[in-house]
Amino acid sequence: MNKSELAVKLAKKAGLTQAKAAEVVDAIFNANKGIIAVELDADRKVTVPGFGTFATRKRKAREGRNPATGKAIKIPARKYATFKPGKTLREKVAK
Repeated sequence: MNKSELAVKLAKKAGLTQAKAAEVVDAIFNANKGIIAVELDADRKVTVPGFGTFATRKRKAREGRNPATGKAIKIPARKYATFKPGKTLREKVAK
């Protein structure tokens, strides 16, 4: 399912127009200015009870190897997004 298909299902389920549902989906999930992305960029968690938690983690700088040459390279530290499903979602998927 992609973003527009999600908006169509939301529109049917919530009794919204497809345009309004698309706005809602975009306001939550847009990678640049969506609610989740903005909160994660500010190092805050987004928890939806029963569904799961979006959070960020930090990976330390480390040394790696270029697989083509075998030469040692430095891999810089970075922050990345994570998602941990909630108990209800885990149980629903495991059925």
